[in-house]
Amino acid sequence: MDLTNQMLIATKSSKIDISLEKKTESISKRFSNLIRKGDIIYFYGEIGVGKTTFIKYLINNLQSKKRIKQTEIPSPTFNIVNEYKIGEITINHYDLFKIKDPKELFNIGIFEDNSEKVTLVEWPEIIFDKPEKIIKLYFTYEDDFKRRNLEIFSEHRKEIINEFK
Repeated sequence: MDLTNQMLIATKSSKIDISLEKKTESISKRFSNLIRKGDIIYFYGEIGVGKTTFIKYLINNLQSKKRIKQTEIPSPTFNIVNEYKIGEITINHYDLFKIKDPKELFNIGIFEDNSEKVTLVEWPEIIFDKPEKIIKLYFTYEDDFKRRNLEIFSEHRKEIINEFK
């Protein structure tokens, strides 16, 4: 994945080692404390690199903070979107892996008004018209898949970037 253009235009955090699931959980919990209504977060990375696991911990942490029973957080690969109502926050978790034609995106509500919810999108590569204000999380493998890393990019939410430097 060529991140050259992204690095030139976006403020980014340093590379975070998330090889251990406990580290993924810890980073996700910290991240969940910073998100707010209107955030659109794109999750990039290969299959199995930790995107859905990160999202699971993010949603479960928000549920715990609101004293809501933690639920199973499956990948929405087959139904494309899962919605979670957590207190006053609605989270829409999209998985676009099976979408082959960008025109299909208009049928799933991903471009509706996002100001009153948090939008999490796995496999956003198919989206050509990306909003300006997004947070991008890049999950990568290293050392023959033995290590996993996370980098966070955002132009408009610098406080998130600063949290992980």
